Amino acid sequence: MKKLLFMTLVAINSQYLFAQKKPNVIIIYADDLGYGDLGCYGATKVRTPNIDRLAKEGLRFTNGHTTSATCTPSRFALLTGK
Repeated sequence: MKKLLFMTLVAINSQYLFAQKKPNVIIIYADDLGYGDLGCYGATKVRTPNIDRLAKEGLRFTNGHTTSATCTPSRFALLTGK
């Protein structure tokens, strides 16, 4: 009985430790937003300081592909994985 309790506590503790190492991911999905429309990618007409700060402190993706040229199928594919 003690061995089972110990094994259970070890399993719960290891799951907690592994859960803490997962990255936080934020996906900003916008219609009609082009590659050069954000300051972090070189835009100068519209200021985007908050998104620029997110890009500076996190990751910038410079190679992206979509499932469709229109927004509805692309949004469906991103949200469902299909």
